[in-house]
Order: sequence, then C-alpha cells, then structure tokens
Amino acid sequence: MTAAASHAGGPLRSIVDVLAVSLRLGLTSFGGPIAHLGYFRREYVERRGWIDEHSYADLLALCQFLPGPASSQLGIAIGTRRAGMVGGLVAWLGFTLPSAIALVAFGLLTASVDLSPAGWVHGLKLAAVAVVAQAVYAMARTLTPDWPRRLVAVLAAVVALLWTTPFSQVAIIAAGALVGRFLLVPPAARPTGPESSPISRRVGVLALGAFFGLLLGLPLLRAVADGQALALFDTFYRAGALVFGGGHVVLPLLHSTVVEPGWVSNDQFLAGYGAAQAVPGPLFTFSAYLGTVSAPPPNGLAGATIALVAIFLPSFLLIF
Repeated sequence: MTAAASHAGGPLRSIVDVLAVSLRLGLTSFGGPIAHLGYFRREYVERRGWIDEHSYADLLALCQFLPGPASSQLGIAIGTRRAGMVGGLVAWLGFTLPSAIALVAFGLLTASVDLSPAGWVHGLKLAAVAVVAQAVYAMARTLTPDWPRRLVAVLAAVVALLWTTPFSQVAIIAAGALVGRFLLVPPAARPTGPESSPISRRVGVLALGAFFGLLLGLPLLRAVADGQALALFDTFYRAGALVFGGGHVVLPLLHSTVVEPGWVSNDQFLAGYGAAQAVPGPLFTFSAYLGTVSAPPPNGLAGATIALVAIFLPSFLLIF
C-alpha cells in the first residue's frame, strides 16, 4: 500500500492504518530494540512507503540521541508524521499494549504459577538476528555510498562495541554529526519539498516545558506531599527521562529504585525481566510488571498503568 493510497481515506483511515500496523508490530517484534528497528524499516519504509530511507535514518538518529526507548520513540514519530498527535498515540498503543498486557498478566499470576520461556520463544529471538543483519546491510547500502562514509560508520561501530556506557550512543552520534558537518561532502539534494510538521511550534515548546517541569517538579512535590502513587509516578518518569540507550540500559536504574526501597523483591525483579525477554514489543513495558507487583499499593492494574504511562510520557513530550 502506497502512502498516497492510504491517505485517500482521510485522517480517520490514516489513524486506523497506523493502529493496525503498529499493533501487528507489537505482536510480532521479538528480539529487542535493535531488532525492532529492522522490523520498523521493513514495514514503514519498504512495504508501505510511509517514510523514505533518509527520513527514517534522520528520525532514528534523533531518537537515539534522546533519552528513553529509541524504538518506541521512532514508532511515535512515524505515527505522528502519518496522522498527527493521535497517530503518535495510537502507534504507541499498538506497539506497547500487547507486551504490557502480557506482563501485567504475568505479574498477577507470578505468585502461584511458574511461567518459563518456551523453546519457540528462543527460536523467534534467533530469527530476529537475521532481521537485524538484513536491516544493517540495507541501510548501509543506502547511507554509506562512498568510502569516507563507510569509514565513519565502521569507526562508529567499533567505538560503540568497545565503549558501552549509557552515554556512548549520544557521544558517537554527536561526533558523527561533527564529522559529517565539516569533513563529508553532502550528497546530491533529494528532489523533495520542505516537510511540514503536523505539530505546531507552540505545542512543541509547551511539551518541552512540560518535560523539564515534571523532571524538576516531581521530586520537589514528593518532598512536601506523601503518597505511593506520586512516588511511583516520579520514579518511572525519571527512568524514562534520564536513561540514554533505552532497552537494557534502564535495568540498573529500575533495580536501584524499586528493589532497594523494598517495593519489589529481587526474585520478583529477575522473574519479571525473564518474562519481558519472552514477549514482543519494547522492554520498557517491564515497568507495567513492576507496577503490578509493587508494594505498598497502588499495585495491580492501577500500579501498572501509573508505571507504564510515567515511563513513556517523557518520550511523547520530547517527540512532540
């Protein structure tokens, strides 16, 4: 389906299309955030043509530069470009809810049922390796047409493998931007007109202000107001706002903020992490499990909702 054909049905059709595609990705995207990027590229760039290769690479670089889950942010950004703010919201819902629901169910059942990852799940993870390799190869052919760019890509890959701190991706992308700005000759201009953002500048400024306002204001509010719901929201909001690299990088912060205070036991944390590896979708939905099993209340569905919304809210505010 081409972009023009999908748009023919109007805004509602675009929203429905975004929801349907993102839901399918949420049900089938095993393998972690790197594999998700390959699935996204195949679906949004190759199959549907909703975004071209260069725009996809630009959005991906931006999302990897921001704190939070890069694959989820990329889905939100593409959904927003496709169908406005509602499109970004339904893109997140479709990609996130399948794994969130599964992990909430696991949290509710974990006290009485021993759930272990099945063999077919490991098979899906192995198959995801091929998806990652194909995505890297296809993007390399398009984005590194000459030896200077190939050299930059190889050096960036080597540094990324050797330097595995939470801020390495940000530093590598920033260094790549500087090298590209001053040393690389820009490719021939693409025959495209200026892209208009579906989000107004005013909304963007308000969203950015809300991001920093919550980041600075929630700890101050906790200092003067008591309540576990506020503490839960603040904890997961900071996790979504301060962790660069997404995925597994968030685990140490979550462990220190929910296990050390006694909200979640270490055994519960490890069991939930194992379950999160066995389901498709973003690893950040692990927060839904932690909210479900946390103590004292709110927990269960209420705790899951608070934790899930809080950890993804920074992504929306930064993308919008």
